[in-house]
Amino acid sequence: MEDKKLKIVFFGTPEFAVASLDRLVKKGFDIAAVVTMPDKIGGRGHKVIRSAVKEYAEANNLPLLQPERLKDPEFVDALRKINADLFIVIAFRMLPEVVWTMPPMGTFNLHGSLLPRYRGAAPINRAVMNGDTETGVTTFFLKHEIDTGDVIGMEKIDIGPDEDAGSVHDRLMEIGAALTCSTVEKIAAGGVEAVPQQHMTDCEPSAAPKIFKEDCHIDWNRPAGTVHNLVRGLAPHPGAWTELHSPDGSVLSVKILKTSLPQQDHGTVLSPGHINFDGRELWCGCADGTCLQLLTVQPAGKKPMAAADFARGLRNGTDGTAPWFQ
Repeated sequence: MEDKKLKIVFFGTPEFAVASLDRLVKKGFDIAAVVTMPDKIGGRGHKVIRSAVKEYAEANNLPLLQPERLKDPEFVDALRKINADLFIVIAFRMLPEVVWTMPPMGTFNLHGSLLPRYRGAAPINRAVMNGDTETGVTTFFLKHEIDTGDVIGMEKIDIGPDEDAGSVHDRLMEIGAALTCSTVEKIAAGGVEAVPQQHMTDCEPSAAPKIFKEDCHIDWNRPAGTVHNLVRGLAPHPGAWTELHSPDGSVLSVKILKTSLPQQDHGTVLSPGHINFDGRELWCGCADGTCLQLLTVQPAGKKPMAAADFARGLRNGTDGTAPWFQ
């Protein structure tokens, strides 16, 4: 079948999915419908929050479905009536079998890792948090177990030693859009030889579970390199956090958004969580006598700021005791 004649239903929610949808539209593929999450109420003023995919679909006059329940008979019936050849899923909820088995050419997903590594909800964050030096995107056909389907295509990128998850996300979003289109073309041409993940011996399967608040708490009793990876793996969102304990007994929650490892021996030995500010640079002690330079922080209720500016506003105790993180 000619690829432009394929009738496609696209499932997605955030900006990461929009890049692929936009590439498909601009290449002239037939997007018969777009499925995204229902609107929700949130934020200051309890405003209506619409998904990035919905905003794109409406701006480009694409038919839109927003089911509350993916097993709802009315939604399933609406999908059947579209009579699509192929479903594409990017950053969306887990589809029920009645949905993903519907199209004759199958349903494929674009995932932000080199499968079988980092199966789960937070593959980009987890790769950076673990200090990986490469990652990528993978397209695969859906099956029962999440992120375990046969692989169609894959593209790799390097991760810089100081690169954060936001930068990696943006690069993967763009190469993922190209991979999505090439995957559609392969499927349309009938040239797909999908490879079972158990036959991929380059890496062992691993999980990338959803990130919760406690996953973001900094343990200063870890080596500086480990803390540095945690910070950049959670930046810019949701952000690694710590608590600043002042000599007067007050406690302030602070996000640490950017750090730097010393290029050579810093010369100052600090206990884990204890800080030193020389008027220009703010350093914090970690395990094994290692130190980490703090570059950007965000105190609770304020905007991100240079760590040096934050440090200038700190007050020592009357006995000279400096604040500390824990």
